[in-house]
Amino acid sequence: MEEDSKKHVRHCVKCQEHADLHHAPPEELSSMLSPWPFYQWGMDILGPFPITAGGVKWLLVAIDYFSKWIEAEALATISANKVRRFFYRQIISRFGIPHTIITDNGTQFMDRKFNQILQDPHVKHRYTSVEHPQTNGLAKAANRVLKHGLERRLEAAKGEWPEQLDFVLWGYRTTKHSTTGETPFRMVYGSEAMIPVEIGEPSWRKMYTNVDSNSQALLHNLDAIEEMREIAHVKEVALKQRIAAHYNLKVVGRGFNMGDLVLRRADIRYKNAR
Repeated sequence: MEEDSKKHVRHCVKCQEHADLHHAPPEELSSMLSPWPFYQWGMDILGPFPITAGGVKWLLVAIDYFSKWIEAEALATISANKVRRFFYRQIISRFGIPHTIITDNGTQFMDRKFNQILQDPHVKHRYTSVEHPQTNGLAKAANRVLKHGLERRLEAAKGEWPEQLDFVLWGYRTTKHSTTGETPFRMVYGSEAMIPVEIGEPSWRKMYTNVDSNSQALLHNLDAIEEMREIAHVKEVALKQRIAAHYNLKVVGRGFNMGDLVLRRADIRYKNAR
């Protein structure tokens, strides 16, 4: 029955014309990398959520491509003015002027005044095309993380999601990321955050650290932060090359070709990075 159904769909003209399929020609996968923290940000809008007592129902999300640090703000309306304020307050004033920002073609991001804010400090603004929204895939992934995190924390009171947003962000920032092997908190600040479990079950640094040893540990972390970031960057590059090589094999065919060679080299680099 399954084979008959597949055969019918393949030969049905209407099924092919109106199917919910991606009709763009297959192309090789290209990864987007950031050379240092806060160099490149992705921004997106998530919602609408259940309306709260204050009328809040939207979530404006931004993620740094290097450290995977997420900034998010709950809003009642998504206007160009709110986006401008979020970008200046949550990104520029906290992490400095980025080199590039990636958004979709929403009217809030295409606003003339918003782009004027980007032009003055020479921030490049890249738009994702309707045909290839994967260009801003990291922001979409951040949206999924926040959405699933909120769903796990909420039960019947769906309107309380803004109160739970900070807890979801905290959990994400202090959890190791699969691509870098480090937490976003450590990638940004150089040290791991003191999490609640270290209070309930005291860790070594909670029990034995004093002012002098803490100062020495912080200095050591500052000395090692660049090396830690370099190692995390190498892990991310190797993993993305490995994923791209697997994907590109499906595009160019299964025979032995340059894709096979790239895949083998990527596997070796990924194992060495680990």
